Amino acid sequence: MKQRTPVYITMAVIVAILLVIYYMFIQNTSFLLSPYFYGTIIIAIILSMIHSAIGDLIENDQFKKLTDTEKADYLAEKKKPYFKGLYDSAFKKQSNTEERDILIDHGFDGIMELDNQLPKWWLGLFYFGVAYCIVYMISYWTTDFADQFKEYDQEYIAQTASIDEYMKNTPPPTIENAVYSPDKIEEGREIFKTNCVSCHSEGGKGGIGPNLTDNAWINQEEKTLFKNVFYMVQNGSKNNPAMQGFGNNGVLNGFDIEKVASYIYHINQEQEPITPEKGGAAPQGEVANWEQ
Repeated sequence: MKQRTPVYITMAVIVAILLVIYYMFIQNTSFLLSPYFYGTIIIAIILSMIHSAIGDLIENDQFKKLTDTEKADYLAEKKKPYFKGLYDSAFKKQSNTEERDILIDHGFDGIMELDNQLPKWWLGLFYFGVAYCIVYMISYWTTDFADQFKEYDQEYIAQTASIDEYMKNTPPPTIENAVYSPDKIEEGREIFKTNCVSCHSEGGKGGIGPNLTDNAWINQEEKTLFKNVFYMVQNGSKNNPAMQGFGNNGVLNGFDIEKVASYIYHINQEQEPITPEKGGAAPQGEVANWEQ
């Protein structure tokens, strides 16, 4: 007779499988607080204990039919710890006598084939993999589990809510505390394209409005370039009503102004100016000597 898997191993496997199944269908850990989950575990444990008890009855009946030698061998094998038996079945080498007993009556080129049984741990992993694939496919086709589009939507909603919460609880930058940041350049570029490119042209090379890449400025309201740009976007130009105050009229908030000011600072200080020879507008205003 073969040694049976202990009931506590069966229970542990059942609990693990139930955890996987519940998570795949619920898609979060909220089921850990559900009485239905623990009820399912209790029922599964009771069924496994009933199954084990029935197995004991069958085992006792078969044990009575064994010879004295077979009974002694079986009892000796049963005393061996379960995990040691698993290890031996996977790694223990067979003796020559044992190999002769399981030798298949055919071979090729001097290589003989043995009729070895697959290790229990291997069979267990294989059957678990098959069961997992079945459960996975059912959950994939009948629930939202592993649906990348719905997962994206959920994450997008969560991210948007997080940003909204941050914006609600964080006061927008002002000209006093706004700072230039390279991380804000790309977002500032997009804001510039939406609100500023119609007058200052692509890349700030100038058109209806002045060239923003050179060092000549009509309006010099602040001592530093970054704060001067922030001031202009916030309040507009006193010299040209076409340059509206995007902050004062509510088109842009402090976060947006800080980003677009970072972009304009970048194209003015960190890139080559777009001169008239390169398609830029001619300088307007006076040369600025910005403080660093």
